[in-house]
Amino acid sequence: MEDETEKQKKHLAMVERLSKRPQSRSTNPESSTESTSSVLSHFSQLKTSIEFQLQQSQSLSSDPPNLKLHFQNISESISDLEKLVAQNSYLLPSYDVRTSLKTVSDLRQSLQNLTNQLIPKTRFSFKNKPTKKDPKDTAIPQPKQPPQSSIPDTRLAARESPGFRNKVGEVLVAEFRGSEVGEFAVSDLDSCEVRIIGSVRALFVHRLKNCRVYVGPVTGSVLIEEAEGCVFVMASHQIRIHSARKSDFYLRVRSKPIIEDSNGVRFAPYCLSYPGIEEDLRGAGLDTETGNWENVDDFRWLRAVQSPNWSVLPESERVGIVDVSNLKNGDEEI
Repeated sequence: MEDETEKQKKHLAMVERLSKRPQSRSTNPESSTESTSSVLSHFSQLKTSIEFQLQQSQSLSSDPPNLKLHFQNISESISDLEKLVAQNSYLLPSYDVRTSLKTVSDLRQSLQNLTNQLIPKTRFSFKNKPTKKDPKDTAIPQPKQPPQSSIPDTRLAARESPGFRNKVGEVLVAEFRGSEVGEFAVSDLDSCEVRIIGSVRALFVHRLKNCRVYVGPVTGSVLIEEAEGCVFVMASHQIRIHSARKSDFYLRVRSKPIIEDSNGVRFAPYCLSYPGIEEDLRGAGLDTETGNWENVDDFRWLRAVQSPNWSVLPESERVGIVDVSNLKNGDEEI
């Protein structure tokens, strides 16, 4: 295994080279308040704190209520760590983005392992059948709880962000042109159309089915979890897709799109239009087509041949230019 000191030296050397590059987003310097080096430093501090908390877990094994609270706090800290990467991915080299996300995944797995070890699942036991049962003493059956998901938990950030949630069959419109917007969340939608006009810093997408999502430039990252039968049209510095099924993505992205635990997903170039979109794309450093929409990286596919989980959308099946400038037909607007 490579010495940690040597790894850190390479890390810092890469950060130094990055800091000497011209900033492609100088027209919008307020979109991020942290430099590359400070982001990495902050990430390292949070990682060390989480590792220390994990090490302390064994000492709480004799106190189950406090142990559960302890694990909950660690889970939230890991979510904050992933949120830090999402918000600042446009500052980081692709290598650092990938290693940071791998660190988040490893920490979450360590937490799951400790949870399974120290809080074992309750075992069912059978009691002798009573000879007589009083109807008043009959217990009311409780609904079964759904199994815990293994999907990376960015829901903490999504819950705290403005957004569209829990809608069915609606047109949802958010216009942010000329305003400074941080994070935005889109979650638990079925058969909806979402239009986000203008720029946001980060976008969180969770549990969408049969939806169409049209998004202006995202200056940081897009995180998508659990999408089925959807169409996404979006531009961002980084796009990560987890647990997507039979969905199409029309993208403009500075780094390679990342998919994980997904299949039947297809990719094509960005095709959104509204008055002023070119200005918004320039302000976000996304005015140039990089061609990365078809350079998809499947984290679960390690073979030399292309992953079978994604493909390029045939031109004959692509939609044309999508104009979302008509705001009058939205069932809900922000």
